[in-house]
Amino acid sequence: MRLPSVNLEKVSFENVLEKRLPVEHVNDSGCFSSSTSSEPLNSEYIESPQSLLVPSSTIASAMFERIRGTQRSVKNEYVEVYTGDDDSDSESAGKTKKQKVFDMNDLNDERSLVFEAIPPLLVAVAGLMFAGWLLDAVQYWPVFIRVKELFILVPVLLNLKGNLEMNLASRLSTSANLGELDKPAARYALVWGNLAVLQVQSLIVGAVAGLFSFIEGVMFHSDHVSTYDESMLVIVASMICAALSSMILGTFMCGLIILCRRFRINPDNIACPMASSLGDLLTLIILATCGEILLQHLRTSFSTIMFFILMICVPLWVRFVWSNHYVHDLLMNGWSPLFMAMVIASMAGLVLERYIERYNGLALLTPVLNGISGNLGSIYASRISTRLHSGEEEDYRRSEITLFLIHIPIEIVFLISAWWFNVGHVNLSWSFAVTYLLVSIICVIFTLSLSKRLTLWLWKNKYDPDNYSLPYIYITYTFALFNNFEI
Repeated sequence: MRLPSVNLEKVSFENVLEKRLPVEHVNDSGCFSSSTSSEPLNSEYIESPQSLLVPSSTIASAMFERIRGTQRSVKNEYVEVYTGDDDSDSESAGKTKKQKVFDMNDLNDERSLVFEAIPPLLVAVAGLMFAGWLLDAVQYWPVFIRVKELFILVPVLLNLKGNLEMNLASRLSTSANLGELDKPAARYALVWGNLAVLQVQSLIVGAVAGLFSFIEGVMFHSDHVSTYDESMLVIVASMICAALSSMILGTFMCGLIILCRRFRINPDNIACPMASSLGDLLTLIILATCGEILLQHLRTSFSTIMFFILMICVPLWVRFVWSNHYVHDLLMNGWSPLFMAMVIASMAGLVLERYIERYNGLALLTPVLNGISGNLGSIYASRISTRLHSGEEEDYRRSEITLFLIHIPIEIVFLISAWWFNVGHVNLSWSFAVTYLLVSIICVIFTLSLSKRLTLWLWKNKYDPDNYSLPYIYITYTFALFNNFEI
């Protein structure tokens, strides 16, 4: 059969998804131009019997490579190619055939999700196990025995660090997938701007979290006489821990996402689990160490001086962020979910403090059970957010099934590792293992469903999911988990 000739002057790119999606055209000079359209496909093209819809990446891949330098695959786009011939092999020659052909990146999306997400999730499990083991060990340190409020601060800080770093990872992953990190000037401004935003958020929320944890500890520990020195210890330890771990982990996450972009790996599948697992471990190490140092200067003015120094740093970071037009809007957005998550996490801290001595292995199981489900939810929410920003559509069913199937062997690896190395004083039995797997399956199903619905709802209501979805997911998930913890 004779192949039809392609008339490039009439090639048009039209997106069939939403109004936000870009439409690319080939003008008369053969150059590509971009615009945004909310109109449906042109009716005159639909009615033409001589048009055939094929994927744009198939026809114009070589021209994209020469003109743009890099080829960006766009999902659910079609190119109308006019054959100019009257002889057609189609039975319905009077109607236009519309054939949806997936890009190779879309065909391999689930496979890349599996191979890219499993290694960081395994690293996350190892980090969460070490974090649980460390929490189980430091609970007998003098500072945790002397200042009971630090136990309430632990889940608050872990939640704070998780939300801050995962928000950073989600924002930069979206920027990387949209190509905003490809230019050195924009990359430099985005990286340093986001690190400065982290410092502002960590210092402010860290101070509020420390004060809130101390007040809550005083209210629920009437038998313990708290002093001003202990309150400053908790607040300063919270601020130093939040700021220092934000700088260290934030720098690591920025470098990781840039490397993912360079090696053409989707950072949505990697960044959030790494931020969560390494953040928990690093936060516990810094908190325990900082608390011990401050305890040695408990009766001095050292904590008070450190508090004022840290508070002076806040306006300096604010000024730096405000001068960066890429991130200055973040100074006014995204605060409400952070504070709400802090309140919920403090309630979880009361539950943790109440039952950590009653049930062996609780310090190990809590971060792992909470972390694995949260990591899967963060991956899903980050992928959906990137798709929404780029104007593409996420295959929700396939992604949910893939992430759910990934979760099962990871939980089994955790149970085997905990039993083999006898970590966390957990008395493993077959009944316990089956019960734990059932609970984890329920948590994962709930978290994946919540991640999809909440992210789409935020986008529909003009909220950026990169700044709002992950904290709200944690709020709802943690509240549901710890509300039924004793059961």
